[in-house]
Amino acid sequence: MKKTKKVSQVVATSAIMTAAFVAAGPQAEAASNVQSVVAEAHVSANKLVKFYDVRNQQNVAISTDFSTAYAKASEDIKKAEKAVQQLKDGSEKKNLTAQLDVAKDKLLKAARIIDAIKTGQELQTLQETLNGLVEADTLNTELVDAYHGLSLQMSKAERVFSKVYGEGNRQVIRDAFLVDAKIAKETVIYEVSMHTLQNQIDQLLVDNKIEEAKAAYEKLNRLETRAVKIKEAGNKLHPGKYPDLPEMAQKAKERKNKIKENLPFELSLMHTNDTHAHIENVAKFVTAVNEVREENPDALLLNAGDVFSGTLYFNEFKGQADLEFMNLVKYDLMTFGNHEFDLGSSPEGHKALADFVKGAQFPFVSTNVDFSADENMKVLFHDEVTEEPVDGQIYSGVVKEVDGEKVGFFGLTTEETADISSPGSVVFENYIAEAEKAVAAFEAQGINKIVAITHIGYDDNIEYDNDLELAKMVDGIDIIVGGHSHTKLDTGTVVNKDEAGVEKDPTLIVQASQYGEYLGTVDVEFNSEGIITNEAAQLIKVADKEENAEAAALLKKYSDQIAAIRDTSTGATTAKELANPRTTAENPTAPSVRNSETELGNLITDGMLAKAKQYKPNTVIAMQNAGGIRAFIDAGEITLGDVLTVLPFGNTLATMNLTGAEILTALEHSVGQAPNESGGFLHVSGMKFTYDSSKPKGERIVTVEVEETEGVFTALDPAKEYAIATNAFTAKGGDGYTVFADAYAAGRVTDLGLSDWENLRDYVAKLVTVEPVIEGRITDVAK
Repeated sequence: MKKTKKVSQVVATSAIMTAAFVAAGPQAEAASNVQSVVAEAHVSANKLVKFYDVRNQQNVAISTDFSTAYAKASEDIKKAEKAVQQLKDGSEKKNLTAQLDVAKDKLLKAARIIDAIKTGQELQTLQETLNGLVEADTLNTELVDAYHGLSLQMSKAERVFSKVYGEGNRQVIRDAFLVDAKIAKETVIYEVSMHTLQNQIDQLLVDNKIEEAKAAYEKLNRLETRAVKIKEAGNKLHPGKYPDLPEMAQKAKERKNKIKENLPFELSLMHTNDTHAHIENVAKFVTAVNEVREENPDALLLNAGDVFSGTLYFNEFKGQADLEFMNLVKYDLMTFGNHEFDLGSSPEGHKALADFVKGAQFPFVSTNVDFSADENMKVLFHDEVTEEPVDGQIYSGVVKEVDGEKVGFFGLTTEETADISSPGSVVFENYIAEAEKAVAAFEAQGINKIVAITHIGYDDNIEYDNDLELAKMVDGIDIIVGGHSHTKLDTGTVVNKDEAGVEKDPTLIVQASQYGEYLGTVDVEFNSEGIITNEAAQLIKVADKEENAEAAALLKKYSDQIAAIRDTSTGATTAKELANPRTTAENPTAPSVRNSETELGNLITDGMLAKAKQYKPNTVIAMQNAGGIRAFIDAGEITLGDVLTVLPFGNTLATMNLTGAEILTALEHSVGQAPNESGGFLHVSGMKFTYDSSKPKGERIVTVEVEETEGVFTALDPAKEYAIATNAFTAKGGDGYTVFADAYAAGRVTDLGLSDWENLRDYVAKLVTVEPVIEGRITDVAK
């Protein structure tokens, strides 16, 4: 409305000017002629309005009438411009120039519509070319060129269309030309991108730029996902406009598989083992798992056994507390540890284990365990390798698909379980033979990436089984996720030689210590033949994480009950305090648990010896490092809390065979710091010895006697072999006991897996009245 008013004003002004020109003679007559020319240009320009306003036009095109009108308006405006330029400067020239600008603006609007339509028509031509090639369903260079030509023209069209007068007109132009072009482009966006990236990746691989090639492949995956969504959404808006292209799809798939073959396959795992009902830090563990999954959503979470036994949480909840958190963090697979079979001799048998399995929201793998004779377990076991495992069931092997690749998983449990647990009618078969069968079954299906989830120990007793031997003896295992020996493998161990010392394909062994202290992570790259080409393993310290709020709230319902249970009586009492003395700054050589025999040390080692004899009757000596005894027991009733405070580390009972000479070496190390304190000072049962702290280190032991027959002590024979019991920490060489570490490395140690606090609890409960005394088991003759 405002522009119309302005034009009216200009016309009115022009009329006045014309009258003035008539009265002014020849000059006025010339000006009047210019006014007529400008007026004619205005008339021509006004006729363009109906053409460049396309909002109500059914077909957007450049008609003959439009072309004629545009040509005439262009000619009239040029003629008027020339006439106005010949006028002398002044108000009349200024007014006519302003009037002519209005006509030129209309001409520009028409010109931009014409440019837009011509650009759109070029777009339609390219679109038709691409559609024709798409209909042939063949991906070739011609189609790719047509796609990119259309893309460039669409970009140009957007720029041209943006200059069209009025948003309504711009939208009409876009709808007329861009919608179908966009559909044509989106129809083959993935196929063309595949072709382009294929070339890019090929070149990157030629240049050995593996990381860049992997990044390009990930981009390809994202484009594929996006293309599917685009086509799905497009067919909802424009039914039938996004056709299926089966031949192109097949070729695209083949090309993608070809790319994949030339790129390393990446497998990411998280793993735990030997948690032994230590769920006190589970809220932080949940955070650790969540953080890994944020970075790598495809990472699988595996458990290598021994969830059962170890703390009051198990005693009270029989694995169900642990299971709630395992389901919360979504474990993918688990195998069984020896302690899962601890309740087999109870009246209920393996009911608690069966309930644990049935409640699991994940499957189990167990390859060398025969459950067929156990009423509780046999219905849960399926002696088969499956790609479709059911949660809460047990399988010989499970195949999981990760990023389009199949990975085989199987599980092994130590054969030693028959000797150190209570499996009942459950039978444990040879780990090597069963592992070979599992690998053969996977390979028969064309699977060349195989993971063993084991509970046989990293370097445990070779007479039974261990991971190092498994890696050497069985070809085809790529990763061993282990447990049982509580080994802390910070970066894993790669075994690349077989039992004969001959080079073999690498096998990576990992293990994550114990008690949920660490979350293990593994990232492995495989080549197309299923051979590890790159690996990275690490342990994440759980204590460093923040608590997950949901897990912390869940834990409270269990921890509140455990807090009350800690006050439960063991059924035993002591008439006097069982002291745990330490030296002071004023008297650094005073009697101490770390330099002298104590009543509490005698009680603990007596309990260790009694428990060890239940599993290995020929055990004659027990030893406990003083550093593991952390508190005294007050006079009166002995509670579970008392026992746990004295032995808070949850160390397990181990047995080993040592010669008398090796025992002498150990005792020399035990008293090497005396009379000063040492955490490695050994309390003993089943033996007594004297030493002289005034003598040089290594020459202090004076006499040693062993109680091989009850009540009868005989001199230690350096050449004779003796069965002794100690905790697993000491058995592995803790506190500097290299003599024990050597025995462990030689496979002479058996970890019974029985928690020290539980052993002491059972022993004092059996005694009822606890009254240990100093017996002269350890005597310093220099005092």
